[in-house]
Amino acid sequence: MNTTTVTDGEFAGWHVWTDEPFEYETAGPFYMRRDDQGPVAAFRAEHKHMNAGGVVHGGCLMTFADFALFAIGHEGDVSEDNYGVTVAFTSEFIAGPVLGDLIEARGEILGGGRSIVFVRGLVTANGTPAMNFSGTIKRLRRPGT
Repeated sequence: MNTTTVTDGEFAGWHVWTDEPFEYETAGPFYMRRDDQGPVAAFRAEHKHMNAGGVVHGGCLMTFADFALFAIGHEGDVSEDNYGVTVAFTSEFIAGPVLGDLIEARGEILGGGRSIVFVRGLVTANGTPAMNFSGTIKRLRRPGT
C-alpha cells in the first residue's frame, strides 16, 4: 500500500494511506506511525464523526479500528505489491469519545503465517479506553505482481 507522509498540522510526520479513499477522504483521514511503543494509529474527533448523542459514532470507531488493524498487522510488510482484506472483526464499546478527543489505537500481532495475521488492539480517547477490537487479515498480492 502506498503511504504518504503528512507535512503540516497536528499530524505532521505521521503517515496516511491515500489509496484508501474511504478511510482517507470520507471517514478520516486516519493517521499512523511507529513510535518507541510500536505502531499507533490516530485521528482527532471532528463534528463529522459524531452521532446524535454527542459521541463518536460506533461505525466511525469500527472503521478506525479496521484501519488500525492494518497499521498494526502490516507492520514491516507494507509494499506496493501486497494488500489485505479483513476476514473477521470483533469489537466491544467501552466509552464514547467526544468532539475534540484525540483517538488512538495500539495493539499487537497475536500470530499467523504467510497469508493470515491475527491482531488485537485497544482504541483510546485522550488515553481512556473507548473500544477493544480484534481481527484477522488475509494477505494478498495485487493482480499482475
